[in-house]
Amino acid sequence: MRAGLAAGGGLVLGGLLPGCSDGGKAPEGAAVLTDTPRRGGTVRFGVIEGGQAGNLDAHKPVGSGAFRGWALYAKLWEWGLDARPKLALAEETEVNADATEWTIRLHKGLEFHHGKTITADDVIFSLLRLTDPQLASPYAGYLYSLLRNDVKKLDERTVRIPFEKGAGLVALAECWMSWGGIVPTDYDPVSNVVGAGPYRLKSFTPGQRSVFTRFDNYFKAGQPYFDQVEILDFSDQTGRLQALQAGQIDIAPNLPFEQLAFLQADPRFEVVASETDVWHSFDMNLEKAPFDDPRVRRAFRLIADRDELVARVLQGQGRVANDLYSPSDPAFNHDIPQRRQDLAEATRLLKEAGHGNGLDVELVTAGGAGANAALVFAQQAKKAGVNVTVTKVDGSIFTGPKRNDWTFSTGGSVSRPFLLTVQQHDGPRAVGNKTHFKDPRFAELITQALGQPDLDKRRALIGEAQRIQHESGGMLIWGYSNVLDAVSKDIGGVTPDRTGFAGWRTDRIWRRSLTA
Repeated sequence: MRAGLAAGGGLVLGGLLPGCSDGGKAPEGAAVLTDTPRRGGTVRFGVIEGGQAGNLDAHKPVGSGAFRGWALYAKLWEWGLDARPKLALAEETEVNADATEWTIRLHKGLEFHHGKTITADDVIFSLLRLTDPQLASPYAGYLYSLLRNDVKKLDERTVRIPFEKGAGLVALAECWMSWGGIVPTDYDPVSNVVGAGPYRLKSFTPGQRSVFTRFDNYFKAGQPYFDQVEILDFSDQTGRLQALQAGQIDIAPNLPFEQLAFLQADPRFEVVASETDVWHSFDMNLEKAPFDDPRVRRAFRLIADRDELVARVLQGQGRVANDLYSPSDPAFNHDIPQRRQDLAEATRLLKEAGHGNGLDVELVTAGGAGANAALVFAQQAKKAGVNVTVTKVDGSIFTGPKRNDWTFSTGGSVSRPFLLTVQQHDGPRAVGNKTHFKDPRFAELITQALGQPDLDKRRALIGEAQRIQHESGGMLIWGYSNVLDAVSKDIGGVTPDRTGFAGWRTDRIWRRSLTA
């Protein structure tokens, strides 16, 4: 199965279509489900709230608010199936030689849900709202060098966006579009929830249900297909699985690996497995002992049996990682040798660092794959004389105010390009830097790469930066996981997606019909 994923970018698992034989051919006269998109009907998604009722804010989503954003909002760029940005509302974009000035031009005739034409004023409003200190969006920091007061409207469809000299942002598309829905100048996330996405808001009950209806003037001709989208919130994975099996929902995005076998055995569903760059890690805080010693960090990376972690934690639904994220990025350094388990060298390094008589550490985790990975790693560490005590805390505590203070904790993130991910996790301005990695040369290289539009020159900068990460960084990234989406057999349009959001793309899916 892993070979199939690697070769094809994804694999659809599950039983055959109704009426199909083992050879995949329907008996003569039997009804089969068509793969031709058609309009009409209602689709129901089940999402996990995670103990935090979501919202509808385009620029500061909470909980499952990010999921609802796929229905409500459209952006200048959108994620392609290859996890790279492609133009959406923007007709064309241009960046200057040092990435300090972007010029963005909208398509003609774009429209918001309430009928207003989308103009440059709305683009500027959306950009300034996202980066407004009063809103305090956690995503504003990605546009750290934006000159907010100098953003300029050139005409009704064109905007010029400037950044500080020496701090260009070639990754504007990646850094803005993730939470950068374009909204009208009269937008309000509670009283006037208006966007330009495939569906418009009908009703919203936080923590329970959201209902959306088709937007007929969506910028993609002929899309979306459903009359109505419903998003139901669930507090836990078991309840959602039961709802899927009972026919109360049609799609369960991001299925836990433990539930795969249940759905593979049920002919009513298929599981779409997307090979992604979603990564899993153990994060070492460089400001705290024992991880302030680079020898200990190297030792821990050599303790990990990555093949075993992928097999046991991801149940084979993934692949081994090399302590680096974003392997699909065109600038990724594939020349760095894969790190493998070496207990003898790990033991030597620990002894050299003063831990020849053993070492005790606490590994903090929440639930899910991270907790399972922690237990497996604790077993592996014993072979090198390291006693790992696994402490499981509630998710709200794990990601709360102390999230960057743990000495040793599980981590990971979604499938994204390098320059966005480094802005999120361990770059010079990353707000989520759990490892407190601070290397002057690394910071210099990242700043230069962010201001370099030429891919070959940027590749050289990122390549050197990744060698520094690999040698002295604080993340033990052991694996990349597939993302599993459970889908009712009569739903079409959910296809393998490098972003990991195959089951989120509300504008691509439709209800299959039976034909004789």
